[in-house]
This record gives sequence, C-alpha cells and structure tokens, in this order.
Amino acid sequence: MQQANPILVEVTRGPAVESVHRGSAVVIDRSGTVVASWGDVERPVYPRSAVKPMQAVPLVASGAAQALDVTPDELALACASHNGEAIHASAVQHWLNRIGYDPQTLECGAHPPQDGRTREELAARGLAISPLHNNCSGKHTGFLTICRHMGYPSGGYTRVEHPVQRMVREALEDLTGYSLAEAPCGIDGCGIPVYAVPLRGLAAAMMKFAVPGAVADERTAAALRDIRDAMIAHPYLVAGRDRFCTLVMERLAPNVLVKTGAEGVFCGAIVDQGLGIALKVDDGATRASEVAMGGILRHLNAINDSRFAALRSKLEPDVLNVAGNKVGMIRVSEVLAGEST
Repeated sequence: MQQANPILVEVTRGPAVESVHRGSAVVIDRSGTVVASWGDVERPVYPRSAVKPMQAVPLVASGAAQALDVTPDELALACASHNGEAIHASAVQHWLNRIGYDPQTLECGAHPPQDGRTREELAARGLAISPLHNNCSGKHTGFLTICRHMGYPSGGYTRVEHPVQRMVREALEDLTGYSLAEAPCGIDGCGIPVYAVPLRGLAAAMMKFAVPGAVADERTAAALRDIRDAMIAHPYLVAGRDRFCTLVMERLAPNVLVKTGAEGVFCGAIVDQGLGIALKVDDGATRASEVAMGGILRHLNAINDSRFAALRSKLEPDVLNVAGNKVGMIRVSEVLAGEST
C-alpha cells in the first residue's frame, strides 16, 4: 500500500488540533539536487494554475511578446490568477484591443470576480460579468498574442491539438524534464489541457526561474528572466487585493516568486538561493497550501522573524468564530517546521 503523506498543516481550536492537512513538497537547488522533501514527490499531480509562469514561456521565447509590444505588467497578467478587479479587467481589455481581438474571443469563459468588493461594485452598477473577469483572462490573452504573431487561427486555441497548446506542452516538458506524451491529461477550469507532472519536475522548473542560466537555450533563459522579473515587479496584477501571492511577493521582493494553483498546489522560487519549490496538499485546501508554502519559505530562511510578523495573517491565519473572535489558528505541523524527510 502507498504510504500516507505526512501532515503538513494543522488547524487548532482552543488547545486541541481539530483538523489536519496531509501533503507533499520538494525543494530543488541549482544543480538539480533535492535539498528538502516531505512525502511522495514522484507521484504525478495536476499543477493547475501554479504552472502559469511556465505556460507563459512560449509567449516570450517565440518572439510574440517583443513583436506585439507586450509590457511587463501584461506579462505578469499572463501568469496571473487575478481577482478580476478593475485594474485587471481593464489591463486585459487594453491588451486585447492592441492585438485586435474582442473579449468574446477569450475561450476561458466568464465567472464572477474573485474579489468580493468588485462583485458588489459590478452588481451595484448593473454591469455584466465578462471573460475579462475570469482569473485566467491574462493567460488566454497571452495565447491569443502568440496566435496573432504566428498567424495561427484564434478559434480553438485551447484545444490540445492547437499549435499554441503544443508549444505550451513542449515548454513544460523542457522545463520539468518529464515527457508528457503518456502523462494523464485533463481539462483545466479555464478550458486548456492540464498535464500531471511529479512535484520533483515542477520544483526543477521553478528553480530555472531563479537561475535562468541553468537553461542552455538563450531564448528560453531570457523568457524565464523576463517572466520572473515581471511577476516580482507587478505582484498586484498576479493576484490582487488581500491575496497570498501578492502580499508575499510584495514583502519579499525581489527575492521570492510564488504562484498558487487550484486543489492545493503551490510553486515558488527563491532567487538568491537558486531554489525551486513545489507542493501539493492532498485534500486540495488552499488554506493549507498557503500556510505550507509560507512554512517552507521560513524553513529556507527566505522569511525572517520581522517579515513573518508582517505577513502573519497569511502565514499563520487565525480561526475566527462568528463574532470575529480568535478561537484557533492554521499553522504548519512539526514535520514541516522541522527537518525534511
């Protein structure tokens, strides 16, 4: 039988641990060596939106970003799981206008903004929800930018056989070091193919954002550097108001890159240490994946005590009762706070 992954995160109520979250995580250095790991890091997982920085590599490496004047803030949006706030939707609209596409060309679909205040504002003004508010609209606009530059048809750009998605798959294979020809392939929430990859491969890919020189191909290395710098320079566009990715990158700039994905996946990189990080919480809880990523960053000394204090509401959030009083906390377990296995 497969051994259970260790408990990474605990949820307390009063003096007792009420709930636990199991998972796995791995850290890889610039030589490709595993320097820390917890649980099974070889089991393939769907990385979901945590691989958006990798999916953006063809946008830059193909020459499309330069040819169509993609700005650093737009490059950050191409990697974003954004809140759908006005700053996000308007920037995507401007980008689409410049490359000659309508928001309805986006095949990601429309959903209400993730940001509650923005949802209330739209409702109060009687404004309709559009694909611009989809948290993946920037990534999809990046795909359309490649279509425009390469002369590919825009219709069906999300399909597995479309040239853009073939480019994305090849980039994932190159960065992770895993062939995806036989890998499980599903459809992500925004409609594009998502491939199952071992955490070890995801961490290896993230290390290359910290150390672009680890990649032999100069165009890819330049793309990794541009994407990393854009995300770190524009963290609000990557997520938004009160979001973990934004707050952590703002506080730890220019040294830390983090990107969340659905179902408890998180990827990250520590630039000055040349490290890549990938983790998966087994039950898919975002509350646990955020705390686990914060715990690993602290374990690796990317977060010192003063920065931990400034980020505590995200790194060790309180459990509140209905009246708003603290009754517990969400914290890393002793396994994650101590030595790796």
